[in-house]
Amino acid sequence: MRRFFTGKGKVIGSLVLIIVIFTVFCWQGLGSLFTAGKYGTVDEMTESVMLKTATPGVAALISNQGKTEFKLYGYADAEQHKQVTEDTLFELGSTTKAFTALAVILLQQEGRLSYSDLVTDYLPWFGPAFKGAKTGITINQLLAHTSGIPAWSIRLIPEGTTAEMLSNTVHKISDIELDTYPGTGYQYATVNYDILALIIEQVTGMSYQDYVAQNILMPLGMSDSYFATGQEKEPEQLSKGYRVFFGKSIAYDAPRYYGNIAAGYLVTNVKDLERWVHAQLDTGNIPDHLRKAIRQSHEARPETAGLEAEGQYYSYGWSNEQDEQLIRHSGSNPNYSSQVIINLEQQTAVFVLANLNSAAPSLIAHNLYENMNGNAMKAYKYDDTYNLIDVVFSFLVLLAVISITLQGIRLAGGSRGDIQNERSRSRKRIIAGLSLSLRLLLLVLIVIWPYLIQYNYYMISVWMSSSVFIWMGLAAVSCVLSVISRCIKIAGLKSAGVKSITGRSM
Repeated sequence: MRRFFTGKGKVIGSLVLIIVIFTVFCWQGLGSLFTAGKYGTVDEMTESVMLKTATPGVAALISNQGKTEFKLYGYADAEQHKQVTEDTLFELGSTTKAFTALAVILLQQEGRLSYSDLVTDYLPWFGPAFKGAKTGITINQLLAHTSGIPAWSIRLIPEGTTAEMLSNTVHKISDIELDTYPGTGYQYATVNYDILALIIEQVTGMSYQDYVAQNILMPLGMSDSYFATGQEKEPEQLSKGYRVFFGKSIAYDAPRYYGNIAAGYLVTNVKDLERWVHAQLDTGNIPDHLRKAIRQSHEARPETAGLEAEGQYYSYGWSNEQDEQLIRHSGSNPNYSSQVIINLEQQTAVFVLANLNSAAPSLIAHNLYENMNGNAMKAYKYDDTYNLIDVVFSFLVLLAVISITLQGIRLAGGSRGDIQNERSRSRKRIIAGLSLSLRLLLLVLIVIWPYLIQYNYYMISVWMSSSVFIWMGLAAVSCVLSVISRCIKIAGLKSAGVKSITGRSM
C-alpha cells in the first residue's frame, strides 16, 4: 500500500510540475486573453486588441472629409524596441488585389484587353475543367472570383522568388478541376489575381510589378511602396513580421511566393496609403485616365460581380456594398495583415496595418470606422482564427505532455497480469483491445487530419502556429506509447490465462 501511494504521489507531483511550468511559460501570452481590456478610447481599444492578439505593431490611417490622422502603436521590431512610425513598411496581403484590378482596368480603357476575353486568348495552354470537360474562364470572372477555381488552390502556389514563379504558379493550376461552372458562383481564390498578373505581363511585355509601379504607384506619388519579390534589398523601414506561438508573438521570416505577388505582396506605409485612399475618395491631383479607372473600380454590376452576401458584391479587388457606397477589403500574409474600409459617400476611410497575421487590423479598423460615425466600439470577441488555433493547440500540447508522462509511468511500472478470474481476464482483454483500436485510429487521424480539411503539412507550417506541429508530434508519441502499453497488457493477460490453465491442469 505504501508503494502504491508513493507511486501515485510521484504521478501527481509530475503532473503539477508540468502544469506549473506550462503556466509560467505561457501566462504572459495566454493570460492576456482572460483580461477584460479597455475600450473607452481609440488608444485603449487598439492596445487592448493588440494585447489579446499578441500583435507587436500597428499603423492606422484615419481620413475624414479630407483630413488625415495617423495612429501608431507598438513595435516594428519588438526585439530591438524599434517603434512603429508613419514611415514603417508592412506587407498588405490581399488588399493588394485592388491595385491589380486597377491595372486591368487601365489596360481595358486603352483597348489592350476586354473583360469578356478568355484567359486562353492570352495563355493558350490554360485549360481548367468542370465535371471533366475543358471550360473557358473570362477576365471578368477572375476579377470577381466567379471563375470556379477552388479556394484551396492557394496550397498549390509554389515557394520561390525567381522571375518564372508567376508563370509556374499559373501552370500549377492550369488543369485544375473547378468547383462551379465559371460565372455561376462566388468563391474567393487568391490565384485568380495571379492569373490576371500573368495576363498583364503578356499584354504589356513588362513585369507585373513594373507595370503597376509605373502606371499606378508613381502617378499617385506612392514613392515608398514596392512589391516584395524576395530579390530586393529590404529597406530599414520594413517592419519585422511575426507569428503567434504559445500566446506570444515571435519573429517569423515567412517563405516568399513571387508567384502570388499580385494577390498579396505590395509593401507600403500609411504615408503612401494616404495618397491611395484620397485617390479612392477622388481628391488630390490624379491623372484623368487614372481617376476614370478608379471610379470604374468602385462599380459592382450584379450580372458580373461575385455575390458575397445580400447586398454585398466582390468586384475589381473590392468587397462592395453599393447601397451604403462602402468598399472594403482585408489582407493576410503568413506574417502580416491589413484592413481597409472606405465610405465613398461620406468621404471617410480607415486603413490598418499589422506585422502579424491576426484579426487585429479588422477589429481595429471596424472600431475606428464606428467611432468616426459616433457608434460604440466593440470588445475583442475571441474570434481570431489564428490566435484561437494557437490557444487550443497550446492546451492540447499540455494534455499531450501529461498523457506521455502517464504512459511512461505506466510502462515503467510494468503490466499486471495476475487476475485469477478467467471471466475478468477476458473482459480486461476486450477492453484493452478496444482501447488499442481507438488509439490506432486516433494515430491515423493525427497523421491525416490536415488533408481532411484540404490542407497539407506545408500549409500548416507556413500559416499556423508551431504549437500545431508540436501537438501532432507529442500526440503521436502518446498514441504510440499507449499502443505499446495496451499490447503489453493484452500479452500479460493472455500469459496469465495460460498459466492459470496450466496450473489447474497440474
